[in-house]
Amino acid sequence: MKIFIGCSKHFYSKIDEIKDILEENGHKIALPNSFDDPFKEEKIKNNKEEHIAWKSDMMKRDKINIKPNDAVLILNFEKHGKPNYIGGATFLEVYKAWELNKKIFFYNPLPKCSFTDELKGINPTIINGDLNLIK
Repeated sequence: MKIFIGCSKHFYSKIDEIKDILEENGHKIALPNSFDDPFKEEKIKNNKEEHIAWKSDMMKRDKINIKPNDAVLILNFEKHGKPNYIGGATFLEVYKAWELNKKIFFYNPLPKCSFTDELKGINPTIINGDLNLIK
């Protein structure tokens, strides 16, 4: 299966280990948009026009990145005391995957946040850290 990994840039350090396991299980992995420079956004936020253009480009890439894959795996870990965190950009990736009728897996249970009901409506598969459940 071809799998796109989506998550907060704060979790990118966890991707390599998960990617290796998935590849050992025979999957092909696509990495997040800014994996090569996770904190680029922080570097350009002071330039309003550059930041808007960059953020817009990242959102436009969602369809391009997700469409060729069979599934998305959302890595949702604790961030700043918030369990199972996903942010706005990751939510948009989840929504795009749902819109494209892709399988959607969450590494941990759904977060309790302002869009929990929408995530429930998308009805992802929760794997509770068991990568062998991705089939």
